[in-house]
Amino acid sequence: MPGELQAIFAELGLAPTEAQASALLRYLDLLQRWNVTYNLTAVRDRAAMLTQHLADCLTVIPPLQRRAGSGRLLDVGSGGGLPGVVIATMLPGWDVTCVDAVAKKTAFVRQVAGALALPNLRAVHARIEDLKAPSFEVITSRAFASLAGFTALTRQHLAPGGVWVAMKGRTPDDEMAALPADIDVFHVEHLQVPGLEAQRCLVWMNIRKPA
Repeated sequence: MPGELQAIFAELGLAPTEAQASALLRYLDLLQRWNVTYNLTAVRDRAAMLTQHLADCLTVIPPLQRRAGSGRLLDVGSGGGLPGVVIATMLPGWDVTCVDAVAKKTAFVRQVAGALALPNLRAVHARIEDLKAPSFEVITSRAFASLAGFTALTRQHLAPGGVWVAMKGRTPDDEMAALPADIDVFHVEHLQVPGLEAQRCLVWMNIRKPA
C-alpha cells in the first residue's frame, strides 16, 4: 500500500483489507482516466484527487461504521461516485445507490462497480425527484444542495427512523436555520481531512418525532 494512502487510513483509524486499498487506488486511476473525456471533476492532479476526493470521502467511513454495520444508503448528486464508491468499497455491508441527473457520470459509476467487483454498488441516471426505489436508512450528499433543498428532494426516499448525512465545509448555520420545523439537526460532526487544511463537517438530520 502506498505510504500516502496508508497514512490517510492510519490518521482516520481505518484498517482496510489489501483488496479495499487496491480498489480505492484503482478507482483513482479510473477517475483520472475518464475525467479527461467525461469531465467528472475539476480536480485534475492525482495527488490532489487523493486528498480532496479520496481522503475527504474516507472521513465519513468511521461515523457510518458507528451508525450501523449494514443497510441501504442513497448518495444523491453522486457525480463520479463521491462518496458512494468509497462507502461501497469500505463498507461492503451497505447497499449503496448513487443517483445523478448526468448520464455520463452514472455510466462511469457503473463502470467502476464492474471494474472493482462491487456487487453492493449501483448507479441510477435520474433526477432525484423521479427516482423509483425502496426507501433508504441513510441518505447522503456532498456538494449537492442546501440542507433544505437536500431534505425536501429526498424526503420521500427516507426510511422510517432513517437519517440524512450531509457533507459540508464550515458549519452551515444559515442552512440549518432554514430547515422546516419537523426536521431535526441532531448532530454536527466536525471532521479533519488528512492532508487538507479546510473545515469539514457532517450534518446529521432526521424527521422529528411528534411530541
